[in-house]
Amino acid sequence: MLRSPFIILLLLLNQQANGFVPAPRRKNIPSLLSESKSILDNILDKAASNNESTDKLLMDPLADMTTNADDAPSSWSYAEFAQTYPNVNNIGIATIKTASADLLAQVAIAHTPVSDIDWERAFLFCAFGAVYLGAFQYWYQVNIFKKVFDVDKFTSQSWGDKLKDTEGLKSLFAQTALDLTVLTFIYLPTFYVFKAGVFSGSADPSVRLSSGLDSYTTNFSKDEFDLVRVWAPADMICFSVPLYLRLPVRHVVSFVWTAYLSFARGGH
Repeated sequence: MLRSPFIILLLLLNQQANGFVPAPRRKNIPSLLSESKSILDNILDKAASNNESTDKLLMDPLADMTTNADDAPSSWSYAEFAQTYPNVNNIGIATIKTASADLLAQVAIAHTPVSDIDWERAFLFCAFGAVYLGAFQYWYQVNIFKKVFDVDKFTSQSWGDKLKDTEGLKSLFAQTALDLTVLTFIYLPTFYVFKAGVFSGSADPSVRLSSGLDSYTTNFSKDEFDLVRVWAPADMICFSVPLYLRLPVRHVVSFVWTAYLSFARGGH
C-alpha cells in the first residue's frame, strides 16, 4: 500500500516523457462569446472591403430600394434643351421674336389700335423670322462659320483668356466683317423681297423680286448706316459666347432691331 503512490508517480512521469499532454481545460462561456464576436467582426470587415454598400445595407435594409439623387431625373433646363435641339430652338425663337417685335412696333411705337393691327405685315415678319432668321441664319452662322473659322476654342475660353488670344480675336473680327457683308447683301434684299411678296399684290415672282430690290436700293444708305452701328458691336458679343448660345443671344439684339425695321420699313 505504501508503494502505490510512488508507483503512480513513476507512471505519470513516464507518460509525460513519452509525449503525453493533458487535455486542455474547457473555456468558460464569456471567453467563447468574446471569440465569437471577434470572428463575426472579422467576417463583416472582409465583406465591407469587397462591397462598399455593405455597411449601408446592414444599417438600412431598404437602402438599395431608395432612388439615388444622382440617378433621379433632373428638372427641365433651357440650356440643355438649346444644346440638344439647337435648330428647333433657334427657329422657334426667331419666329416668335420677329412676329412679337412687329406687333410691338405697330401697337406701342406707332400707336395702332389692336383692332386695326395689320395682320399681313405681322405674317410677313413671322415668315421672314422663321425662314431667314431661324433656318438660314443658323445654317451659316453655326455650320459655315465652324468650317471657316476655329470658333470652338475661342468661344469656350473665359473672357480674360479671350482678350489674350490674338488669333482668336482676329477670327472674331473676320466673323464680324463677314456677317456684316451677309447682312448688307443678303439679309436686307431678302427682307424687301419678302415684303414685296406680301404687299405687292402680284403673284408674278419677277414683279415681287423687282419691287423688293427697288426698295432695297432706295433705302440702302440709311439702312446700311443703321445696320453697321447696331450689328458691329452686337456681333463682337454674339461671336464670343458658346456656339449653342450664339443665336439666342443674337435674338436679344435682333428683337430691338426688328422692332425698328418694322416701324421704319414694315408698312405698306
